Amino acid sequence: MVTGMEPADPAVDVTPAFSGEQAADVTPADPAAVADPVFAEPSADAQSLVDSGAAPDPASATLPPELAEAARALFGDRLDLAAAYAELLATDGVVRGLIGPRETPRLWERHLLNCAVVAERIPEGARVIDVGSGAGLPGLVLAIARPDLTVTLVEPLARRTAFLIEAVQRLGLTRDVRVFRGRAEEAAAGSRNREPLSADIVTARAVAPLDRLASWCLPLVAAGGRLVALKGASAADEITEHTEAVIRLGGGTPELHRCGEGVIEAPATVVEVVRERVVNPRRPKKPKRSRGGRRRGDR
Repeated sequence: MVTGMEPADPAVDVTPAFSGEQAADVTPADPAAVADPVFAEPSADAQSLVDSGAAPDPASATLPPELAEAARALFGDRLDLAAAYAELLATDGVVRGLIGPRETPRLWERHLLNCAVVAERIPEGARVIDVGSGAGLPGLVLAIARPDLTVTLVEPLARRTAFLIEAVQRLGLTRDVRVFRGRAEEAAAGSRNREPLSADIVTARAVAPLDRLASWCLPLVAAGGRLVALKGASAADEITEHTEAVIRLGGGTPELHRCGEGVIEAPATVVEVVRERVVNPRRPKKPKRSRGGRRRGDR
């Protein structure tokens, strides 16, 4: 899917950390990096856009009139939050290089509404993990459209997580949304001080081909849960090419769905994979021993 967004890279090597935790993996020489994610919790004098009354009216957030009905149907009484998020994408998102300037006139059509319709594939009260969240698509959109969801945004790059943390606070979503800075593999593995992450639904948009996506995302899916991947025109071809790989990784046969039919003009294409079984990761092979009893490579 061509989104105009900066491509996500869940394989970037960083130290995993939840928003607000120390993360000292980035050198100060990188102007795009943020060593310590901030705004995990609102400061004493901070106000969200909603609490301060500064949230823009939907009409002023470049919502085309022809999309107003669909936007109201998908966001309901939280349309003001969606408009505030659109404004953040069109301003800070462009300045920070998270979204291309040419995407701003079509934010609602290609990004917000395209992501919001995926909510129809997510059960009530589900836990959601959004892998390679980037600027928050689709994770933040789903959190806005569905206040019943608990959403974790997984993103390895510091400047993206900094934007996400600020957006979560400014939109007043700190109760239901958290940001994990790290790779999907690190989120699934956990650590000495952190339980592995898992969720009923794992989402991803424009992250990777289906085989690689399944290898990153299925370990995060609770047994019986689903990977819900937003795809483009090549979705059917990806299913044909990668079904065997997905099954080897513990998933069921991928299914193709169209979301938003009758609501938006171009329905979103979604590939779903149920996690049917847990596949243990391969252990690294031990070095072979030579005839003299020493391992090869030993001095």
